[in-house]
Amino acid sequence: MLKRISVDQLRIGMFVQELCGSWMDHPFWRAKFMLRDPADLGRISDSGVKEVWIDISRGADVQGGRTEEDVREEVERELEFVASMPMPMLEESAGNAVDRAAALYRKSRPQMISMFNEARLGRAVAADSCVPLVDEISHSVMSNPGALISVVRLKTSDEYTYMHSVAVCALMVALARQLGLGPKEVREAGLAGMLHDLGKALMPMPVLNKPGKLSDEEFAIMRTHPARGHAMLVEGGTVSAAVLDVCLHHHEKVDGSGYPQRLKGDQISLIAKMGAVCDVYDAITSKRPYKSAWDPVEALRKMAQWKGHFDIAVFQAFVKTVGIYPVGSLVRLQSGKLAVVAEQSTHSLLKPKVKVFFSTKSNMRILPELLDLGGPWCQDKVISCEDPEKWPFNDLEQLWGAPSLLG
Repeated sequence: MLKRISVDQLRIGMFVQELCGSWMDHPFWRAKFMLRDPADLGRISDSGVKEVWIDISRGADVQGGRTEEDVREEVERELEFVASMPMPMLEESAGNAVDRAAALYRKSRPQMISMFNEARLGRAVAADSCVPLVDEISHSVMSNPGALISVVRLKTSDEYTYMHSVAVCALMVALARQLGLGPKEVREAGLAGMLHDLGKALMPMPVLNKPGKLSDEEFAIMRTHPARGHAMLVEGGTVSAAVLDVCLHHHEKVDGSGYPQRLKGDQISLIAKMGAVCDVYDAITSKRPYKSAWDPVEALRKMAQWKGHFDIAVFQAFVKTVGIYPVGSLVRLQSGKLAVVAEQSTHSLLKPKVKVFFSTKSNMRILPELLDLGGPWCQDKVISCEDPEKWPFNDLEQLWGAPSLLG
């Protein structure tokens, strides 16, 4: 049985099931372990993580805490509130938008590799040269926000460091538009997303791609990347204060437990709060050399639980941006069928267009069929999300129409 408790309640002899926060913000690679070392207890306390899940069937218990059901109900209420908001109209169909997004992905890859290589060599980065690519990404997002966001999530672990910049750029543009920012602010948000992690180009490669737990010294090195990226952009002298702000502050948290300056609440700008959400979402939904990707639905539910990490209003706008059930999510329908989300709906965040392909009643594949859950005659609906790793499906990406990113 799992129980969620505060870090203050954590004791030696408890079995830690999960730390309630992004793995980028703490030095623990293993998510599940018996807490035996007092030094680990201190490291958890110092990491900024406020709550943890413990498994009381495998370790010590404590009075208080919250059950899985309590937390699930709280998160569902929050997401349902967001789902009640109206959806924007899409300007381009999913098929065309995905094809265009894939072409843009392939086009952006060599430019991102070149930018990070230049930074790694200590050369000044020509940030202005990124603006045309930001404008192309902005146009793609304006036509169909889900297309490019879903395509970039397909990047391989080897591509993560540089294509993460394209993903966060797209997410920042979409979120800025969702928040009603003007054209100048939308462009700045996109450029900030593209350049926010430039400091990682200066991190030692063995540390950056280490397939295991970082030492305290290695973790301290990684935490210098915002300041080092910020210094590099200041030296270049061509980016705005907003772009510099996101580069330096995208790991700050509203409760003051972030880094590098431990800012809190209104001390953190709106655009830096946006950067924090977009950066974490892409990181935890991407394949990494040392970590498997979380399903998009699971990622949103986890992020909703990390109280004190994100600004509530910004996070709610972000959920509306990517959808309660992002493209590529595996869902179970009331009819007993399994489907993969193929496209967001203009009717409701809870009623996407899905590709139905499996019957749990007969335990058999069925002929794939596109179903608009928001259509006037549709009687089916999503009742739960499914963990793709628990099913023997290796073609979910093809089912929702994912393109090849080779080339």
